[in-house]
Amino acid sequence: MNHNKYYIWSGIFFGIGLVAFFDEAVFHQLLHWHHFYDKATLSVGLISDGLFHAFSWFSTVAGLFMLADMRKRKIWNKKKWVGGIFVGAGVFQLYDGTIQHKLMKIHQIRYNVEIFYYDLTWNVIAVILIIIGVILLRKSSSTGELNASSS
Repeated sequence: MNHNKYYIWSGIFFGIGLVAFFDEAVFHQLLHWHHFYDKATLSVGLISDGLFHAFSWFSTVAGLFMLADMRKRKIWNKKKWVGGIFVGAGVFQLYDGTIQHKLMKIHQIRYNVEIFYYDLTWNVIAVILIIIGVILLRKSSSTGELNASSS
């Protein structure tokens, strides 16, 4: 049985949750740069942050449950899983930076500053994460499935 998609989706869910948690904890809570939804009152922004935080944990937990299942069945491939994490984190960050920031305009990375450099940095990091993930996935595919559980 081919488990490639299972490895990758587990990593993607975990990566999405990880980067969403980091975004929410650092940019929303610690730095107070924005809320998930900034087009309403502060109260609505805080509620939207709570929902975003819940989403990040649901995604993280889903990825970890899938990981636990793979480990239990001794089919875990570490490189594929880590590659999936990078792809998930990068795709989510790129989605956030392009769709949510620019198309939907539900929030920006930061306000009252020259936003171009923040956007550029945000999206370049997203693309780098995706590239790292794809490289890991390709390397794990080229090495085959031999001894996948010990990887």
